[in-house]
Amino acid sequence: EISACLVGSEMCIRDRARIARCVYGAPDQKAGAVGTLYDIHADGRLNHQFEVTGGVREEECVALLRGFCNYGQRTQLSRGSESFVKRIRDGLYDHIQHLSFSWHTAHSTGEIIQRCTSDVDVIRTFVCNQLVEVVRTVFLIILYLVIMFRMNVRLSFVALAFIPIVGLSSGVFYRRISGRFQAADEAEGDLTTCAQENLTGVRVVRAFGRERFETDRFCEKNEKFASLWIRLGRLLSVYWASGTLLTCLQVMVIIVCGIVESVHGNMTLGEFLAFISYNEALSWPVRSLGRVLSDMSKAGVSLDRVGYILRAPEEKDAPEAAPHSAAGDIVFDHVTFGYGETPVLQDVSFTIPQGSTFAILGGTGSGKSTLVHLLDRLYDLQEGRITIGGVDIRSFTRESLRSQIGLVLQEPFLFSQTIRENIAATRPGAPQEELRSAAAIACVDEAICEFPEGYETLVGERGVTLSGGQKQRVAIARMLMQRAPIMVFDDSLSAVDAETDAKIRAALHESLGKATVLLISHRVTTLMQADCILVLDGGRVSELGTHAELIAKPGIYRDIYDIQMSSDDRRLLGKEGV
Repeated sequence: EISACLVGSEMCIRDRARIARCVYGAPDQKAGAVGTLYDIHADGRLNHQFEVTGGVREEECVALLRGFCNYGQRTQLSRGSESFVKRIRDGLYDHIQHLSFSWHTAHSTGEIIQRCTSDVDVIRTFVCNQLVEVVRTVFLIILYLVIMFRMNVRLSFVALAFIPIVGLSSGVFYRRISGRFQAADEAEGDLTTCAQENLTGVRVVRAFGRERFETDRFCEKNEKFASLWIRLGRLLSVYWASGTLLTCLQVMVIIVCGIVESVHGNMTLGEFLAFISYNEALSWPVRSLGRVLSDMSKAGVSLDRVGYILRAPEEKDAPEAAPHSAAGDIVFDHVTFGYGETPVLQDVSFTIPQGSTFAILGGTGSGKSTLVHLLDRLYDLQEGRITIGGVDIRSFTRESLRSQIGLVLQEPFLFSQTIRENIAATRPGAPQEELRSAAAIACVDEAICEFPEGYETLVGERGVTLSGGQKQRVAIARMLMQRAPIMVFDDSLSAVDAETDAKIRAALHESLGKATVLLISHRVTTLMQADCILVLDGGRVSELGTHAELIAKPGIYRDIYDIQMSSDDRRLLGKEGV
């Protein structure tokens, strides 16, 4: 009837198209068309004129204005969301730099990376795409309801009755899907950790032929991750289907009620058709609530995972802490410490005179490295205290304390940069002569010069292009560039041969000057020249004295000395036989 009416009228083609859009077009076109249908009689003829305003030029201007507005909206949204996410990334990275060492040991690297990348990207997508959609959806629902109430109150209440039902189902869906998104994100973190560990330990994987095992392990975690998302997709499908069913049911009820209203003369057929158009336009933002809630749920999980890092307490200095000089004797006074319920150090007391070389010997797990970690405040004391020059290290700011303690760890870490940049990490911008001088003391200058690119050679991730001994010596050169008054070598010569070990110790002895040196090693030959040697056994001080004093009496030190010296003698005899 309507089509025949439009064809039979004397309107221009443009006006007919506008009326057709009003009746047959998409919901947003129906609700926003310029032409307004007032009434249609049963005989199919128009009873009133259509209000048609504007012309082709006005439509072009509106379209052009709309295009500019869309461009401005997307540009500003992108700029705002990227700026917002940039601040999140910067804040996350800065916060992570100030978290305690114990926090880092309790969380895998892959999980932290996943939270700082994938989760942040989910937040960015929501802010950029869905946040405006939330505002737009709420605005359209209110707008269409106001128009519909002005047209027919009874039908509007019928249409409004379905919104709480959709809202209730969306709320139930939101609670259920949040847990699914949480599990999926955790599975993604496990998958990232698996890949990160495999790539980091590629040498070990190849050396032991573990490629098939690692592939199976990755596939197992990937299968878990994929199955979680498949189940999540099923849940989303159920929700979308139920949403469509509710929308169709609402439209059917509105049509039935509208027919009844028209039959009883409470509204004209034209008003009825216009009301249906607005009701269909209303159904789109109501249905889009599900998609918005889905993305909101995922963004909420990601926001909580990012917030978990931001809520972690940072290392805080004591209110009275201040920069102090690390000059003076180092005193461990009845120090007790443990990781969790396991005690590692028990009532340990000793003194390291300023400018002396102090050695620590002990079996695996005896607490040697823990002493160093406590001195550098990677962990805080549980009982007792440590002083430097009579000042408790807790009265130092962490920055001032750590800047005055040079530390070479048992497993040195090199950045994926050039050798020069790694050595100069503690003193950026240092002249090349000083870099080479430090490398010469560490007995690595000649080895570096043999590389085709010399000091500009890239060491690769974690220094994979260097041997274990070369990495340790580069780490020693990096620490020497710091010129710290306290230098700690935590078994940092274990990967070099005995001859190179002796050369490095001789060069260090000549160059360290008045620095206080702590040597931790399993080699007696590395420790025997120290001014004092501490022997740890089971987290307690077992022996303390010079090399001559310790080998003069029975004990752990002399037993280790006898074993190692006998081994050396056997090697020497073997060489002479050859």
